[in-house]
Amino acid sequence: MIKHKMIERYSKLKGGLFDKVTKADVGDGVMKLLEDGVDILAWADPFFPDPSIPKSVQKVMIDAIKDGFPSHYSMPIGMVELREAIASKVSKQTGLEINPSRNVIVTPGSDTALLYSMMPFIGEGDEVLVPDPSYPSNFLNPELLGGVTVRVPLYEEDNYAFRIEEFEKRVTDKTKLVLITHPNNPTTTVFRRENIIELCDFVKKHDLVLVSDQAFEDHIFDGIEFVHPATIDGMWERTLTVCSISKGIGLSGFRIGYIYATDEIMDVLYGGAVNVLGAATTITSLGAVTAIEDTKYLEIVFKKFDRRRKMVYELFSGMDNVSMKMSESGFLTWLDISKLGTSDEITAYLLKEANVLVNSGAAYGKQGEGHIRIVTGCFESDDKANKVFTKIKNALINFNKKNL
Repeated sequence: MIKHKMIERYSKLKGGLFDKVTKADVGDGVMKLLEDGVDILAWADPFFPDPSIPKSVQKVMIDAIKDGFPSHYSMPIGMVELREAIASKVSKQTGLEINPSRNVIVTPGSDTALLYSMMPFIGEGDEVLVPDPSYPSNFLNPELLGGVTVRVPLYEEDNYAFRIEEFEKRVTDKTKLVLITHPNNPTTTVFRRENIIELCDFVKKHDLVLVSDQAFEDHIFDGIEFVHPATIDGMWERTLTVCSISKGIGLSGFRIGYIYATDEIMDVLYGGAVNVLGAATTITSLGAVTAIEDTKYLEIVFKKFDRRRKMVYELFSGMDNVSMKMSESGFLTWLDISKLGTSDEITAYLLKEANVLVNSGAAYGKQGEGHIRIVTGCFESDDKANKVFTKIKNALINFNKKNL
């Protein structure tokens, strides 16, 4: 077996070729389920599997293909025009002076950006504090770099806000970095200003680095203030912010993410870009410029996601043995099904009885057990989405009746 030649942290990975893997984004699992007619509400891919490219973006890309230019490389750090569009957007959002040639790097998606943002900081034995529940890659990525993931529990009764005392309990002389997803995936929590300031004070007190994954930042509901950690006093020089056009604009297949940070950090990221990142795709980079600048389309998406979260809340909030809060951001729903069964049990039941795939909360950390994550932003049609949500509701009602 060749695996004995591999580093242990890689040899234990499973891609579904020899063992069954339940993660929706590993191997060919989702494609096989689609062939079987299963409704997929487990990929955080807006409007999947329906078309979702704005007409303005389509035109730019079609014209570019006719001209023939997209057959060539983009710069490893990202196309100049795209970095300029990103810098303009971030400057307006944050009030920071973002230089497109010193503070921004484009990556082939934000997952790549998350790993790359940690690579200069994490080596063998270095510890990374990761809130739990959180995005599954947050737990794995430090380990792929030789580091140690230290889980910091978040509690449902706090609306999953940071308890700084939980961070203090776990910080050691080996701690190098704090990794957060803000807004949080899967809970949709938007961390409030005072909570972000507490976390930033902790980061500064212990001389740490902060990586803030803000893939879901574009759609914040109910007038909740969104605070960018990089804007807090003393944090610009120690924060790497990771963003994407996948979630807010609904262009997951474009594979365009980006990092913004101080030039001292960015100089290193620029230096390794050709070796690690290669370059984002030229044709989608051209489309991304128009997508970022087309703010009217972003408003259309916002209204659709707002309708979806209210639709789901109306369906599920009054159910016996099921509880939820209305989503604060994005297009996810975090459903507490702990009174019915385990996360894996309910996920398997919904796949079998409702022909719908959702995410087991167990994948999002120890604190995710007893929950399921539903991607409510799937499908272009609200009617189609409502029918699939209703299938989930009816299956849960039947499960409840069978187990009374």
